[in-house]
Amino acid sequence: MDDHKSEDQHLVAAAQHILKALAASKAVSDDLRKTLLDFDIHLSAMSIVERSIKQLERKIKFAEGKIMTWKAKNSMIWDCGSKESSEYLEAVSEIQAAVHNLQSLNEHDKELLGRANGILQVAMAKLEEELVHILVKHKQYLEPESFANEAGSVDLVNPALIPDLKSIANVMFGSKYHQEFCQTFISSRRDALDEFFVVLEIERFSNENVMKMEGNCLNREIKKWIRAVKIVFQVYLVAEKRLCKQILGDFNDSVYQFCFAEITLSFVLKLLNFGEAVAMGNRSPEKLFCFLDIYEVLENLAVYVDILFFEEFGSFVRDEFHKLLNKFGEASKFTFLAFKNAIANDPSKARFPGGGVHHLTKYVMNFIKTLAEYGEALNLLLADETPADPEGNDDDDSHPLAGEFWSVAATLESNLISKSKLYKDVALQHVFMMNNIHYMVQKAKSSELSLVFGDRWLRRHVAKFRDNARSYERVTWGPILSILKQENAELNCTSSKENLKKKCKDFNASFSETYRSQTGWYIPDTELREDVQISISQKVAHAYRQFTGRYSSTIDEKWKKHTVDDIENYVLDLFVGSPKSLHYFSSSAQILKRDKSV
Repeated sequence: MDDHKSEDQHLVAAAQHILKALAASKAVSDDLRKTLLDFDIHLSAMSIVERSIKQLERKIKFAEGKIMTWKAKNSMIWDCGSKESSEYLEAVSEIQAAVHNLQSLNEHDKELLGRANGILQVAMAKLEEELVHILVKHKQYLEPESFANEAGSVDLVNPALIPDLKSIANVMFGSKYHQEFCQTFISSRRDALDEFFVVLEIERFSNENVMKMEGNCLNREIKKWIRAVKIVFQVYLVAEKRLCKQILGDFNDSVYQFCFAEITLSFVLKLLNFGEAVAMGNRSPEKLFCFLDIYEVLENLAVYVDILFFEEFGSFVRDEFHKLLNKFGEASKFTFLAFKNAIANDPSKARFPGGGVHHLTKYVMNFIKTLAEYGEALNLLLADETPADPEGNDDDDSHPLAGEFWSVAATLESNLISKSKLYKDVALQHVFMMNNIHYMVQKAKSSELSLVFGDRWLRRHVAKFRDNARSYERVTWGPILSILKQENAELNCTSSKENLKKKCKDFNASFSETYRSQTGWYIPDTELREDVQISISQKVAHAYRQFTGRYSSTIDEKWKKHTVDDIENYVLDLFVGSPKSLHYFSSSAQILKRDKSV
């Protein structure tokens, strides 16, 4: 082939010599001379092209040697050092230039161009292998704990290799193999994300399996998922997008944005799928806290998602994220309103033993005590639902959630009033209401709830349980005290001794019966119980002391079953939830015997 080219070149040179000689002859007409000169110029151009092709052929042959040598090797170029990688990229650049030059020649050598393109294709395939190898070998292996105090500043690939990755990108993009580079890069980074999914200890559950999970198991998975989404959106994906921009940012912005969206799409959707399943589950009040936990996390992450996926390529992920956020907002709102309805419709009709604090009261107050911790999220969700306070507690300084919590408390109170009617003893109704409203007040005072309920609500409800305490005393002890307060004139008549005897008997019987029943009643709060006992003791013991002192000369000692100290001590046995009887009422026979002696 080279011999043929050499012969052609000699012929072209000879022809040019003849043409110049003819053109110089005076016998040649002007028109012929012009034709001969044009032909000479054409032959000169052909000569230049042939020389250029020959030069390009030498360069292609040299670069081909470098490229095909590495094709035959099992080793990776970038593992062998910067000298080898630089030489390889230089060889690829020579092939690129040769292809470009051959294409620019009007009469290029198609055979040589095909040969150059073939070599370039081999080089591109090798660079794809090198790209994957570098991304895998120099991937940073990170544990979730290493993300704890980060804010997107982690490196997912060793920073020292970024220039090498960029150089591969530049060469492949320059050779119009940009699609191949992007596909390989995307595939490799997707694999890295899938591995990180395992590192995060996130299992892939079907929607059906999530909805069937028992409470404790579901809560564990939700905690793991919340931890994972925080790491993914606040740190990992921030670092992923930065990596894409570092390598591909010198090209059109849409390139790195497209790659980032393609890398993360399936991963993010898999991550959000668990949240979708949770949102589809039952909406019992107990689920409200996990709904709010997830809602708060997603609400805080929304700004990260909007920044990460603000471009058109990321719009689908951005939209799906906000749909999930809205689902948990609606689930939280629905469940809270269902909670209020459940309080109003609590079906319990059994009398609560001893008039103590009902389990519904404890449940509701502890529930809303925890809810108060979600104040910001609840305020955002319930902004359009806040009811007017039925008791007029609201003022300009009210907490944003006050109306909702006042409404819950009012609903609970209404239910408790209905439950109090289950007791036949009116005094026990008052003890029941006193205990439960006191519990509500104490819960509100001892937590963040005090900021929500406010001083006015607290004062009103302190007054309510005190009113119930006074009502209890009036119903229970009023009749007993009235025995000791009859008119003195009655006792000065001829039957005064018999009247005193009857009054002592009636007092003993009433006090004993009250003691027997009310030692079984229960005031669980020690301070409240002592306050009630002291109040009773001050009234009853004082009245008994006055009565026995006034008629000390008339009352037979046999009629007095108790001393003042006894009365005070007996009162201390009340409301401990352990029924007792006074010893002299241990049997009906003893009662009859004492009656006869009187």
